[in-house]
Amino acid sequence: MALIEIVNVKKEYISGDESVEALRGVNISIEDGEFITIMGQSGSGKSTLLSVLGGMNHPTSGSVEMAGVRLYELAGEKLADFRAEHLGFVFQSFHLIPYLTAIENVMLPLAIVKMGNQAKREFARKSLERVGLGAKLDRLPNHLSGGEQERVAIARAIVNNPRILLADEPTGNLDSKTSEEVMSLFCELNDAGQTVVMVTHNPDNGRYADRTITLKDGMTVGAH
Repeated sequence: MALIEIVNVKKEYISGDESVEALRGVNISIEDGEFITIMGQSGSGKSTLLSVLGGMNHPTSGSVEMAGVRLYELAGEKLADFRAEHLGFVFQSFHLIPYLTAIENVMLPLAIVKMGNQAKREFARKSLERVGLGAKLDRLPNHLSGGEQERVAIARAIVNNPRILLADEPTGNLDSKTSEEVMSLFCELNDAGQTVVMVTHNPDNGRYADRTITLKDGMTVGAH
C-alpha cells in the first residue's frame, strides 16, 4: 500500500460572494521512500496541496491517508501529534527565530517531546552535523549565509526523524550553486530513507526526483 494516498481532494476558498477552487479533485499516490517534486505555475494549487498534505489545511472534500491513517478524521490534538511524529516541514523563507542560535532553532520541534534538555541538544547537534553545520551550532541566523540558514531549517525538519519531509520552494531564495548543494542534501536524506515531497517552480529541481507531478488550475495534468 502507498505511504500517502490522496483521493479526489478538493479545496474551495470562499471570499465574500465568490468561491475559488484551489484544488479540483486531485488524486496522487506516493510510495514509501519516493522523492516527488510538484510543479506548476503560480496559482496552480501547489502550496495548497502541500498544506493539505501537511495536515494544516482541511480539504473541502476527499481524503488524505498517510501511513494508513486518515489524516482529517483525527481530532485536533491527535492531528497535531501525528504531524509532530511523522512530518518534517521546510519553507522557502526558513522561518528561523532570529534571537535563537542554530542549535536552539533545531531543538524547537523537540519542545513537546519528553526528554531531558541535554538529550535534546544532542539530537539537534547530530541533525546539524548531518547537514554539514556541526561547526556553527552557536551562530545566530544573521551570522549564517542563505544556504546555511536553509540547512538549519532542514536540520530542524529532520531532528525528530520524520518519515515524510515536505518542502515548499526550499531553493526559491538561493543562488544556483547553493540550490544544487541543498538539492543534493535532500537526495542524501531521501537515500537514507526519508520520503520527500517538494513543491518547486524550478524545472532543474525535477531531475533530482524520482518523478514530477504537474498541477494546472488545481488538477494534476501529468506525472513522469
